[in-house]
Amino acid sequence: MKTKLIVPILATIFLSCFPKSTEAMNKEMAITSQQLDEKSINIAYPSNHYNEVLDGRLVLLISSHNDSDLRFQLSDNVNSCQAFGMDVENWNPNTSQTFDLSSFGYPIQNFNDIPTGEYFIQVLFHKYEIFNRSDGHLVKLPMDRGEGQQWNRAPGNVYSTSQKMNINGDVLGALSISMDQIIPPIEEPKDTKYIKHIKMKSKMLSDFWGRDIYLGAHVLLPEGFDEHPDVRYPLAIMHGHFPKDFGGFRTTPPDPNLKAEYSSRFKIDGYNRIVQQEAYDFYKEWTGPDFPRVLAVKIQHPTQYYDDSYAVNSEAQGPYGDALTYELIPYVEKMFRGIGEGWSRFVYGGSTGGWEALAVQVKYPKEYGMCFAACPDPIDFRAYCLVNIYEDENAYYKKGQFRKTMVAGHRDYLGNVDAMLKDMNYREIVLGSKGRSGQQWDIWEATYSPIDDEGYPRRIWDKVTGKIDKEVAAYWKENYDLAYIMKRDWNKHGKDWENKIHLYCGDMDNYYLNNAVYLAEEILQETSAPHYNGEVDYGDRAEHCWNGDHENGNHLTRLRYHSMFVKKYSEKVKTIAPKGSDLEGWRY
Repeated sequence: MKTKLIVPILATIFLSCFPKSTEAMNKEMAITSQQLDEKSINIAYPSNHYNEVLDGRLVLLISSHNDSDLRFQLSDNVNSCQAFGMDVENWNPNTSQTFDLSSFGYPIQNFNDIPTGEYFIQVLFHKYEIFNRSDGHLVKLPMDRGEGQQWNRAPGNVYSTSQKMNINGDVLGALSISMDQIIPPIEEPKDTKYIKHIKMKSKMLSDFWGRDIYLGAHVLLPEGFDEHPDVRYPLAIMHGHFPKDFGGFRTTPPDPNLKAEYSSRFKIDGYNRIVQQEAYDFYKEWTGPDFPRVLAVKIQHPTQYYDDSYAVNSEAQGPYGDALTYELIPYVEKMFRGIGEGWSRFVYGGSTGGWEALAVQVKYPKEYGMCFAACPDPIDFRAYCLVNIYEDENAYYKKGQFRKTMVAGHRDYLGNVDAMLKDMNYREIVLGSKGRSGQQWDIWEATYSPIDDEGYPRRIWDKVTGKIDKEVAAYWKENYDLAYIMKRDWNKHGKDWENKIHLYCGDMDNYYLNNAVYLAEEILQETSAPHYNGEVDYGDRAEHCWNGDHENGNHLTRLRYHSMFVKKYSEKVKTIAPKGSDLEGWRY
């Protein structure tokens, strides 16, 4: 297909993705037909891997560095490569696609603005599938294939090897790219003496999505599980991002030949050795004589939007909260002799897992016995990071009469900002339209938002301009603003939340998550009849993932969630267990 023929069609498709964008923004991002005639990037159908009509997202990556796959260079910081993204529908075998160079880009929005120079280029195709949901909507989304919904790691996605490209003003010339590489399947983890892996078909989710949907779990058995066949155990549920296995548990000493790797995040050399040592130390503690005997579980619940569901029911993703609470967890308890009562289940996690731990405790107050939520995603939407979705008009800028200031998105412990909120959202635009980027801001919408006429999540704000939709904000408040819900429903559920809520956050959280914890703490401190009687604690100058340990740095405490919170629960369980509950049989 010639470029001149596709330009009007592709331009129309591009503009329709952003109906609320200003005319000025549209003009700024547009590339004229004459300019496009001089530039052509043609992508061959991946016939060596597929022979079917394809839907999905084409991502074009450009970088000056070829020291690693370009697909791993896209990020929120200043070292990011350049990327453009376009939707592809009904791509027929034996045809090629001409990449739409007027597509939205990040960090540079307009292809014409890329500086003259020699670059490397790579193209990846993120495959979508068709889902005929029970709500009557037919949607096209990427199915998780065992990787935890990662566009650059999803088995079956095809991509090209990188090749050189010269950009010299308006002259690009014609490039032909073949996506001759395919991401291979992921091997399932194997059972060991202590770690077991299960999968179960969820009837609730299968009914919603119109196809078989499975939930998974990695279960860490207590020492003496086989030797004590009559003992029933509490269930320690760690929420968080997609776990490929039960990490952080190692039955052998660290590898003495392991090459030391530097952690740029923690500025520590040999951090991989520390990780292995911590995992081995946890094994010794877990199997030692004084550790509480519980079942520990990490759950797998990736969706078509992210690496996990956020553990609640939602319009766009379906009844994940009910499926986890009433299908998966009882299944695990039945298989591995769990006590199976609300007081005997406790939840913990950090970041996404921190929000989920509090969310399931709030949404299912009788089904869970205690939550330990560390550095939780925003639990009060008056502080949705640095945005108040109820009062602010725009998410990207603070506006005055004569000027506006950009809203920050990420900082270090000293307050140095390295990413703006607008740029973080612009990266997501490149990776997927209609909330399909598989990234952080899109999954919050997929979880909290009502659906639009097509069945995709409604935007909390215009993804290009940042203008906040107050109708969507009101829906979020009533259904997913956890602090507001606790305040609203304390008279109804306060007795079921008493002694159960524990929050931890660094006061220099990289994503400003501590701001929402401050607001939630004010609400909790004002509770009465009963008082919440839990815990809220902050780490001085501590960054993201701080979980309540004042003695050690983040680089260690983030590896000790199981040890910390199993022991905390064991100490506090008597405050929430009904009279007559077995609090000693599992302490052998």
